[in-house]
Amino acid sequence: MALTKLERRSRIRLRVRKKINGTAERPRLAVFRSNKQIYVQVVDDINGVTLLSASSKEKDIAKAGIKKTEQAQLVGKALAAKCKEKGIESVVFDRSGYKYHGRVKSLADAAREGGLKI
Repeated sequence: MALTKLERRSRIRLRVRKKINGTAERPRLAVFRSNKQIYVQVVDDINGVTLLSASSKEKDIAKAGIKKTEQAQLVGKALAAKCKEKGIESVVFDRSGYKYHGRVKSLADAAREGGLKI
């Protein structure tokens, strides 16, 4: 029997998480994509702490009439700015089982443009 989309994504996510681990020097950039919003967290897995977060629900990003990929770009730039303030220069990218395409790719590219090393 074929897997549903959620089952397939959760298997991919677990497979990737076995290999990717965030440290205090190089934290993990975790992406969650819903149908309407996109959320990003910078996580230190060793201490189990979320260092930073950004989402498309923030006031300066949540604009009516803007496309979701453009929102993802704004989230990536906002996250890169927050990381610079905290002194985080490089991160490990965790796409959470999503394809590196569309909103996930535009978020990562915008974070790179903002100065993060992924």
